[in-house]
Amino acid sequence: MLSDKMQEALNEQVRIEAESSQVYLAMASWAEIQPGIDNITAFFYRHSDEERQHMLKLIHFINERGGFAIIPDLKQPVLTFPSIKHAFKSLLEHEEFVSKSINNLVDIALDEKDYATHNFLQWYVSEQIEEEALARTLIDKLELIGDERSGLYLFDQDILNVSVMGGGE
Repeated sequence: MLSDKMQEALNEQVRIEAESSQVYLAMASWAEIQPGIDNITAFFYRHSDEERQHMLKLIHFINERGGFAIIPDLKQPVLTFPSIKHAFKSLLEHEEFVSKSINNLVDIALDEKDYATHNFLQWYVSEQIEEEALARTLIDKLELIGDERSGLYLFDQDILNVSVMGGGE
């Protein structure tokens, strides 16, 4: 059974994961109207879907542990970006924010000796390590390219070989 504090914190994470899905969906929509970056667009759409799965995983866990998962209102995400590089930097900043939130959940679980929730959250801890590392790698590649259009074309091709962050369950 989840404590009220743990349930509230997990429900906050449901909101964060739902907003993450919206953030990446907005990035995908913006990327889709930029010329010649179809694979980057697909990457953002896939990532949005994955974030929704993260949210659903939390919802199921809360409900299975005797709590009640609350479906949150969502704020409007940023809709446009000055460049692809800026979008990926925003992605990294968002993932760092999510990591801090997950770490806070782990702290609460340990403080409350809720080892079942602590165990469940280890998947999210690992996921965030992968997501931040991938975002940094993609930003490094974009830094190498600079403003060269031919480099952006190669980056768009290269992103086909990049798995969606975290790889699912």
